[in-house]
Amino acid sequence: MSYLKEESRPPGRPRDPHREAAILAVVTELLADVGYEGLTFELVARRAGASKPTLYRRWSTKRDMVVAAIRAMPATGNGRTIDTGSLRGDLLELLGILAETLASSDTALVSTLLQAGLSDPELCEHLEVSTGPSGARLPAEVLRHAAERGELPRDAGSFAYDEVVGATMVTRALNALPYDEGYREQLVDSVLLPALRTAATPTHYAGIFSGRIH
Repeated sequence: MSYLKEESRPPGRPRDPHREAAILAVVTELLADVGYEGLTFELVARRAGASKPTLYRRWSTKRDMVVAAIRAMPATGNGRTIDTGSLRGDLLELLGILAETLASSDTALVSTLLQAGLSDPELCEHLEVSTGPSGARLPAEVLRHAAERGELPRDAGSFAYDEVVGATMVTRALNALPYDEGYREQLVDSVLLPALRTAATPTHYAGIFSGRIH
């Protein structure tokens, strides 16, 4: 892992995007090494060769810094709207986003971030809003559009998707099992669509990656 030399910056000088990108790369390295809980401004500053005030000028909280690092990663949802015209198409697009992220990023890092979202629902929400959709949870608008098209009952919930998709896809990636287009179609057709079409919505538990406290 490389260490970065801190550059002096006269007051008023614009931020160097290359320097910021290098710091964010250090953040993603540390997330993979020590996890979200172990990540600190001091640790980032030490490894990046930066001062803590430099970091605080850019990001006021650890959560902000992590969100910025995830936004800089390849294959995030980048705030795209999911609306293919059918529920099946929307689900396949969401699974495709998660598959792209798993294929282009350190799988252990993606797993670390999803785990962090379990202990910090606000972080999970920030990631979905700022970088999402992640593909690990079912956006409310996808459910709403499906109900409006008559593809789902009005009381259908996201439990089946939020409980299954992230855990299944990450587990397959960690174990070098395929999660290609054919697999994703089978997951949608055999598991997700039948489960989502069940009218009864669970009320006692939230899905693993729903961003809500269980």
